[in-house]
Amino acid sequence: MDRQSDPLLLVVDDEPEIRDLLTEYFARHGMRTRCAASAAEARTLLDVAVPDLAILDIHMRGEDGLSLARWLRERHPGLGIVMLSTASETVDRIVGLEMGADDYLPKPFELRELLARVKSLLRRLPPAHGGAAAAPSGAAAAATHRVAFGHCCLDLDERRLYGADGAEIALTAAEFDLLSLFARSPNRPLSRDQIMELAHHRAWDVFDRSIDLRVMRLRRKIERNPDKPEVIKTVRNVGYVFVPDSAAALRLAS
Repeated sequence: MDRQSDPLLLVVDDEPEIRDLLTEYFARHGMRTRCAASAAEARTLLDVAVPDLAILDIHMRGEDGLSLARWLRERHPGLGIVMLSTASETVDRIVGLEMGADDYLPKPFELRELLARVKSLLRRLPPAHGGAAAAPSGAAAAATHRVAFGHCCLDLDERRLYGADGAEIALTAAEFDLLSLFARSPNRPLSRDQIMELAHHRAWDVFDRSIDLRVMRLRRKIERNPDKPEVIKTVRNVGYVFVPDSAAALRLAS
């Protein structure tokens, strides 16, 4: 499927007016939409087809959007997730990010802003594929731009992260954005303000824990000991710095 020309969206919201409005609006912009009024109905739709991106209301009756987001992230790691909520409290955004959401928008929202965020997220998602991708090797590997993050390898062209055993490690679009930013700024301490500015990510807020949560999730994936990080280090009173492993970089280049 070509995400740019024919993306498939899943809208999960218990308000029929919202579902109808988004279906009509996204259709005018060349996007197909499937709608569900509950998490259970969403799971049924996912048995038929996996969308490129899901838009989830947090406060639904029954199982809420946060629980569904966690389930989606575990089973479909390449899926884009945007959370919607009538509550403006920071805790909703933090918990949503912890569950693996890529973006967050409070209700009521402007349709144009939601469309802009959906398009931006679709552009940042990894290419659609069936099953796990194999790690690049031989001539194909030489043609890609790779950066070593400790024992892991980030392929900037394929937007994928591979472990030491060559197996792909699932990344959300926001996590790739952050790793890509660090890859472009090795040994350079970055403040939270700089991370927001350079990543061009409106969902991150320097005044809450959004960036810290992203870094924490990445450390669990790339650090040998996330409690004692060696790759993405904290710089006291500043922010974070990516410290490349020269030995790993040489192995990657060889």
